[in-house]
Amino acid sequence: MSVEVGSKVQGKVTGITNFGAFVELPGGSTGLVHISEVADSYVKDVNDHLKVGDLIEVKVISEKDGKIALSIKKAIDRPEGQTSSFSQRPPRQRRVDSRTKGNFKPKENFEDKMARFLKTSEENLSTLKRNTGAKQGGRGGRRG
Repeated sequence: MSVEVGSKVQGKVTGITNFGAFVELPGGSTGLVHISEVADSYVKDVNDHLKVGDLIEVKVISEKDGKIALSIKKAIDRPEGQTSSFSQRPPRQRRVDSRTKGNFKPKENFEDKMARFLKTSEENLSTLKRNTGAKQGGRGGRRG
Protein backbone atom coordinates (compact mmCIF):
# COMPACT_ATOMS: atom_id res chain seq x y z
CA MET A 1 0.00 0.00 0.00
CA SER A 2 1.46 3.33 -1.06
CA VAL A 3 0.93 6.34 1.20
CA GLU A 4 -0.35 9.56 -0.34
CA VAL A 5 1.26 12.93 0.29
CA GLY A 6 -1.01 14.99 2.53
CA SER A 7 -2.73 12.00 4.16
CA LYS A 8 -2.78 11.35 7.90
CA VAL A 9 -1.91 7.83 9.04
CA GLN A 10 -1.23 5.92 12.24
CA GLY A 11 2.33 4.71 12.65
CA LYS A 12 4.60 3.01 15.15
CA VAL A 13 7.93 4.50 16.23
CA THR A 14 10.64 1.97 15.34
CA GLY A 15 13.77 3.98 15.96
CA ILE A 16 14.98 7.27 17.39
CA THR A 17 18.08 9.19 16.31
CA ASN A 18 19.50 12.59 17.21
CA PHE A 19 17.88 14.07 14.06
CA GLY A 20 14.41 12.50 14.28
CA ALA A 21 12.37 9.32 14.58
CA PHE A 22 11.65 6.49 12.16
CA VAL A 23 8.00 5.47 11.94
CA GLU A 24 6.61 2.28 10.41
CA LEU A 25 3.53 3.07 8.37
CA PRO A 26 0.64 0.80 7.26
CA GLY A 27 1.81 -1.35 4.37
CA GLY A 28 5.26 -1.88 5.86
CA SER A 29 6.89 1.30 4.56
CA THR A 30 9.01 3.44 6.89
CA GLY A 31 9.22 7.23 7.05
CA LEU A 32 11.18 9.80 9.01
CA VAL A 33 9.80 12.46 11.33
CA HIS A 34 12.54 15.10 11.37
CA ILE A 35 13.29 16.66 14.76
CA SER A 36 11.84 19.98 13.51
CA GLU A 37 8.50 18.25 12.81
CA VAL A 38 8.10 16.52 16.21
CA ALA A 39 6.52 19.42 18.15
CA ASP A 40 5.67 23.11 17.85
CA SER A 41 8.09 23.97 20.63
CA TYR A 42 11.87 23.63 20.44
CA VAL A 43 12.92 19.98 20.59
CA LYS A 44 16.40 19.45 21.99
CA ASP A 45 16.09 15.67 22.32
CA VAL A 46 13.55 13.52 20.45
CA ASN A 47 13.55 11.07 23.38
CA ASP A 48 11.79 13.71 25.49
CA HIS A 49 8.76 13.47 23.15
CA LEU A 50 8.76 9.94 21.71
CA LYS A 51 9.66 6.40 22.73
CA VAL A 52 10.24 3.33 20.56
CA GLY A 53 6.93 1.48 20.23
CA ASP A 54 4.71 4.58 20.55
CA LEU A 55 1.69 4.69 18.24
CA ILE A 56 1.41 8.16 16.75
CA GLU A 57 -0.57 9.98 14.10
CA VAL A 58 1.57 11.54 11.39
CA LYS A 59 0.98 13.50 8.22
CA VAL A 60 2.87 12.56 5.05
CA ILE A 61 4.70 15.70 3.90
CA SER A 62 6.59 14.35 0.90
CA GLU A 63 7.86 11.22 -0.81
CA LYS A 64 10.98 11.31 -2.94
CA ASP A 65 13.17 8.43 -4.15
CA GLY A 66 11.42 6.06 -1.74
CA LYS A 67 12.08 8.31 1.25
CA ILE A 68 8.96 9.43 3.11
CA ALA A 69 8.99 12.67 5.15
CA LEU A 70 6.49 12.79 8.01
CA SER A 71 5.24 15.41 10.47
CA ILE A 72 3.61 15.04 13.86
CA LYS A 73 2.92 18.73 14.37
CA LYS A 74 1.15 19.07 11.00
CA ALA A 75 -1.07 16.08 11.82
CA ILE A 76 -2.65 17.94 14.75
CA ASP A 77 -6.02 19.51 13.86
CA ARG A 78 -6.16 23.17 14.82
CA PRO A 79 -8.90 25.77 14.68
CA GLU A 80 -8.96 27.71 11.42
CA GLY A 81 -6.53 30.61 11.32
CA GLN A 82 -4.27 29.18 14.02
CA THR A 83 -0.97 27.91 12.64
CA SER A 84 0.64 26.64 15.83
CA SER A 85 -0.24 25.63 19.33
CA PHE A 86 1.46 28.74 20.66
CA SER A 87 -0.92 31.48 21.66
CA GLN A 88 -0.54 34.74 19.85
CA ARG A 89 2.55 36.61 20.95
CA PRO A 90 1.74 39.51 23.27
CA PRO A 91 2.47 42.95 21.84
CA ARG A 92 5.99 44.18 22.44
CA GLN A 93 6.47 46.64 25.25
CA ARG A 94 8.40 49.79 24.48
CA ARG A 95 11.59 49.91 26.43
CA VAL A 96 12.16 53.21 28.21
CA ASP A 97 15.68 54.44 27.83
CA SER A 98 17.17 55.20 31.24
CA ARG A 99 18.92 58.29 29.85
CA THR A 100 15.79 59.92 28.45
CA LYS A 101 13.35 58.66 31.13
CA GLY A 102 10.66 58.24 28.51
CA ASN A 103 11.07 61.70 27.01
CA PHE A 104 11.64 61.02 23.37
CA LYS A 105 13.88 63.40 21.46
CA PRO A 106 12.90 64.52 17.99
CA LYS A 107 14.99 62.99 15.23
CA GLU A 108 18.43 64.49 14.78
CA ASN A 109 19.52 65.57 11.34
CA PHE A 110 22.79 64.40 9.83
CA GLU A 111 24.77 67.53 10.75
CA ASP A 112 23.79 67.26 14.43
CA LYS A 113 24.76 63.59 14.51
CA MET A 114 28.10 64.33 12.83
CA ALA A 115 28.87 67.19 15.23
CA ARG A 116 28.07 64.97 18.24
CA PHE A 117 30.23 62.18 16.81
CA LEU A 118 33.20 64.49 16.21
CA LYS A 119 32.95 65.94 19.74
CA THR A 120 32.91 62.51 21.40
CA SER A 121 35.72 61.30 19.14
CA GLU A 122 37.91 64.28 20.10
CA GLU A 123 37.21 63.66 23.79
CA ASN A 124 38.04 59.99 23.46
CA LEU A 125 41.29 60.69 21.58
CA SER A 126 42.46 63.28 24.12
CA THR A 127 41.72 60.89 26.99
CA LEU A 128 43.60 58.11 25.19
CA LYS A 129 46.63 60.35 24.53
CA ARG A 130 46.65 61.55 28.14
CA ASN A 131 46.58 57.99 29.50
CA THR A 132 49.21 56.56 27.13
CA GLY A 133 51.57 59.57 27.06
CA ALA A 134 53.24 58.73 30.39
CA LYS A 135 53.74 55.12 29.35
CA GLN A 136 55.72 56.00 26.23
CA GLY A 137 59.43 56.36 26.19
CA GLY A 138 62.32 54.06 25.85
CA ARG A 139 65.06 52.96 28.18
CA GLY A 140 66.22 55.36 30.77
CA GLY A 141 62.87 56.76 31.70
CA ARG A 142 61.80 60.32 30.94
CA ARG A 143 63.80 62.70 28.93
CA GLY A 144 63.30 66.27 29.51
